[in-house]
Amino acid sequence: MTLTRDAIDKRQTPRGLSALGPTLFSYGFRPFFLGGAIWACLTMLLWIASLSSGLEIGGDYGARAWHAHEMLFGFGSAIVAGFLLTATPNWTGRLPISGPPLMLLFLLWAIGRLALLFPDALGVIPSLAIEAAFLPVMTIVCVREIIAGRKWADLKVMAGLGALAVANLCFHYEVIAEGGPDHAARLAVSAYLIMIIVVGGRMLPSFTRNWLAKAGRTNFPVPYNRYDTTVILASLPALALWIALPDERITGTAALAASALHAARLFRWKGWTTGREPLVSVLHLAYSFIPLGFLAIAAAAFDVLDPISSLHALTVGGVATMMLAVMTRATRGHTGRALTASRMTCMSYAALFSCALIRPLAGLFPDHLALIYAVTGLLWIAGFGLYLLEYGPMLVARRRQPISG
Repeated sequence: MTLTRDAIDKRQTPRGLSALGPTLFSYGFRPFFLGGAIWACLTMLLWIASLSSGLEIGGDYGARAWHAHEMLFGFGSAIVAGFLLTATPNWTGRLPISGPPLMLLFLLWAIGRLALLFPDALGVIPSLAIEAAFLPVMTIVCVREIIAGRKWADLKVMAGLGALAVANLCFHYEVIAEGGPDHAARLAVSAYLIMIIVVGGRMLPSFTRNWLAKAGRTNFPVPYNRYDTTVILASLPALALWIALPDERITGTAALAASALHAARLFRWKGWTTGREPLVSVLHLAYSFIPLGFLAIAAAAFDVLDPISSLHALTVGGVATMMLAVMTRATRGHTGRALTASRMTCMSYAALFSCALIRPLAGLFPDHLALIYAVTGLLWIAGFGLYLLEYGPMLVARRRQPISG
């Protein structure tokens, strides 16, 4: 759908809405949430085809490395970009990036996906250089907005984005030089977790309080305070140890402490009070995978759980479920829909949560790997496929009620 000049009163152009051009590129969440969800489904379909029929994907880069990379840096980076390009204007008070600049950013992300899917077309090294360009550019764009808006406290979120860009480069290096990613994958997951821990600490209690106030209740969650800062500071060494020394007992001990701190933090937010509105309660359920993920890190360090299963507990559970929760809420809110979850939205949540709970079982039941891969792959596709079915039309249509101011 395209906005025409006649349809627009420039004096009332909605904040974040490009005056001319496709609605899809009027706000950052629109192209990146749509592209990220499509890529989440396509990537999993290609991976299932590779496992079941030997379909060659990723060329000389390798199918397994390609799959891991595209889950972490392909799908994941799109959702982070959509979130930050939408949240940063709220933090800074500046107009969002839209129109041609947003188109170029999205094109850079999309070209990176094609370059890594067919790396032999240009050669592996040139393809990796093209693919690796997106995250540094995104970091520069977001940091520029934060500095221009003088919102210095929000630079800590940009540190997570910068760490993700570094992790991407390290991932490519480890694949080429050592035959497979190791430290880089854990660094990438840690970068996502830090962003969730930092942003979630303000977002979850705020959204919960707003919903409770609207319902006429006063049993509000504890707002951000020094305890939250303590939890963040305790998470950093636990994740650093996991990146460098995943099999050591000191890592397990630090992860256990972080898990307990995050569990207490989640309890302070009173998620059980929001059960009547899945759009809010899903945020709490998604965050619950943070203490569970640290517990999985500890279990792997103490040889109770295999490292791959602990990694998936964090990636599918801690990262992907939170991404879907944020995608549904942001899409509804920024397109003028009511902030309430439909039945289809709840089904998408259920599919992805089931995927997150079942996928780590692969290490515990190796005789059933094929079945577990198939079931979790289909659940993953169902989670993001249902999002596309319901929210795809919202992402390409004009906002129902213009944003004033």
